[in-house]
Amino acid sequence: MPDIRTGQVQANGVDFHFLETGSGPLVLCMHGFPDNPETYQYLMPVLADAGYRVVAPYQRGYAPTGPAPDGRYDSALLGLDVVALIDQLGSGKAAAVIGHDWGGFATYAAAAFAPEKIAKIISIAIAHPAALFGKLGLNYEVIKGGWHAYFFQMPGAEHAVANNDYEFLEKWWRDASPEYDIPADIIESVRATFRQEGTLEAAINYYRHTFNPAGRDPKLAELNEKIMAPTTVPCLAFHGTRDRPGRLEAFENMDKLYANTLEKVVIEGTGHFMHLERPNDVNGRILAFLSA
Repeated sequence: MPDIRTGQVQANGVDFHFLETGSGPLVLCMHGFPDNPETYQYLMPVLADAGYRVVAPYQRGYAPTGPAPDGRYDSALLGLDVVALIDQLGSGKAAAVIGHDWGGFATYAAAAFAPEKIAKIISIAIAHPAALFGKLGLNYEVIKGGWHAYFFQMPGAEHAVANNDYEFLEKWWRDASPEYDIPADIIESVRATFRQEGTLEAAINYYRHTFNPAGRDPKLAELNEKIMAPTTVPCLAFHGTRDRPGRLEAFENMDKLYANTLEKVVIEGTGHFMHLERPNDVNGRILAFLSA
């Protein structure tokens, strides 16, 4: 099995730390909430064995990656981070980008901003951003499935999440992947990430700076509009049937938001962390897509 190395690089004004393995064409793996790069523990060795250089960063604000220098965590900035990471880590050739949850949002944003730098994208457990925003606030099931995005707008949400050593995060995982017997070491890894100073506040600001109009940076409005445009690079998109309410419906009705190849994979019985729940099924489809 390939060794997992650690590294760091400056990109888009942020000091990024990352896990890395393998050599060859760059595959960037972006994690979501509430998570860290270890979410790709089953995928990274498989891609390395297949001849890829796999880099999984801690996203901005997720320690040991540094905080945003200006305190901003808008989704457009996540996409700019991906583009800058490709510039810093890549060989000048187009990279593949894989994103789960917020990492998927970052992936779609990067594909909108710099499609010439991205050969293919893979999203896990997230619909195209325009499909999500099209229903956000209008569809009861989507509201119910994304309740935390609303709760995180409240002052003091950080205290509720941190209570009893981040019990909130474990319960959130169990709601999001109800058929997954979550290994204790995975939950402990997530808790350890959120115990680091500044991580919780940054993670909640992802929601405050994207989903709350009052929290958005008006200077990023044009970029935010670009994210909603049809994706022009080939995409493989995964979703589970046991994720939270409303999300699969958005996923199933997003086809018109792709101007290039879209391959959709729905895996029965999986929830939000499907790449950990059924790694063999997910990894095999990813390898086939990247090599095609």
